[in-house]
Amino acid sequence: LKGWSPPEPLISPHTRVTAFGSCFARHICRWLAERQFHVLNADEANSSHLVQMGEGMVNTFSLLEQIRWALEGEHFDGEFWHGPGAKTYKYTEEVRLDTRAILLNTDVFIITLGLSEIWCDRETGGVFWRGIPTRMFDPARHEFRVARFEENKRNIRQIHDLIRKHRPQAKVIFTVSPIPLVATFRPVSAITANSVSKALLRGAVDEVYREVADQGAMFYWPSFEIVQDVFNDPWGPDRRHVKKAVLDFVMTLFEQVWCHGRQATLAMAEAYAHEIGRAHV
Repeated sequence: LKGWSPPEPLISPHTRVTAFGSCFARHICRWLAERQFHVLNADEANSSHLVQMGEGMVNTFSLLEQIRWALEGEHFDGEFWHGPGAKTYKYTEEVRLDTRAILLNTDVFIITLGLSEIWCDRETGGVFWRGIPTRMFDPARHEFRVARFEENKRNIRQIHDLIRKHRPQAKVIFTVSPIPLVATFRPVSAITANSVSKALLRGAVDEVYREVADQGAMFYWPSFEIVQDVFNDPWGPDRRHVKKAVLDFVMTLFEQVWCHGRQATLAMAEAYAHEIGRAHV
């Protein structure tokens, strides 16, 4: 954690937190909510996409679009926002206002970056949240590609700048999800495609961090590195999902570093010893 811990914890029980992005953001959201921290997108009754699909915006394009749509009122032509089961998420004004209210009331944003592989619409340039539903797929119109480093960096920087514009006192913690690709549309193995996908994100967020760190609003939390390099065997049987023991340790560590005002379940050293035993390291 050297160089990545904040000067002092940023999150108290009264700090308004919003966590979204890939599925790893959902783990952070649930962990903090269960520990009775104030997580704005934990209320499942709220119609905002940050609540209903807060773990499904897995690329930097979708993350930026949500913020531009909610805060700037920007409209996007085409149907690009889809969740599991090809469910469509609409651009309704009610949902936009709910999303806007969450963003404008957030003190600390936790944004998890998932992958660099994207599906696009050649005609409009639009990028899908995930894959394209079968009912919509047109091979003459839709294409798969890997988002370039420059694109990811630009999107991350714009996310940071828009938050600074609309919530100048807020803090933004970026993370990279450790969850690997299970498949790829590239003509290479998913293992090697995953290395590229994560490297593009990790490099982009680091370069943006180095550009804006002196503003004091952007931080990085190394959940990706903790899972990859602290544990010898962090994965479940599918080699894709993190073992609960390891995940609990990452969340315990996050709470120890970033939060205050609640008594920790375990001290950091105790948590590590506990998780080592359960994770068979």
